[in-house]
Amino acid sequence: MTRPLVRRAEPADFPAVARLTVAAYEADGQLKGETGYAPVLADVAGRAATGEVLVAVDGGTGAVLGAVTFVLPGTPYAELAGPGEAEFRMLAVDPAAQGRGAGVALVEACVARAAELGCSAVVICVRAGMAATAWRLYDRFGFVRAPEKDWAPQPGIELLGLRRVLTTAADRRALTDAP
Repeated sequence: MTRPLVRRAEPADFPAVARLTVAAYEADGQLKGETGYAPVLADVAGRAATGEVLVAVDGGTGAVLGAVTFVLPGTPYAELAGPGEAEFRMLAVDPAAQGRGAGVALVEACVARAAELGCSAVVICVRAGMAATAWRLYDRFGFVRAPEKDWAPQPGIELLGLRRVLTTAADRRALTDAP
């Protein structure tokens, strides 16, 4: 199995990204009782207009396996990022493609992009009760709880802040040690 390639999403990718993002959130139980978040997840063009939508693609077929939105503070999709921080959101891997390294490749790309831009940290928020596999992924990349970043977009939905400090030596090590 070849490692997925990560590139910036093109408009032709947007329908696949919308489908797989909603499917991944549904499969993980994150849309239960939600009102209105599935259309936000499916609005790939909106995300791409104000951030970077990255896709992990199969190196052989070019099929889109997963996607993530990378943003900087002050942009419409940035929820947690403060000065000097980058943030990624809506990381999703097609349920049919899980276990093929797309999630790892996308997190790695976001950390590398933040380091390339000179950011001091990468922040993300995760829903309380998120899948254990996602927790392990973020832990492997050195993300730690940042309770000061916790928030609730609506009653009953608790989002937990995670943060990864970026330092040159540590980042190189994390990017080469990550599976």
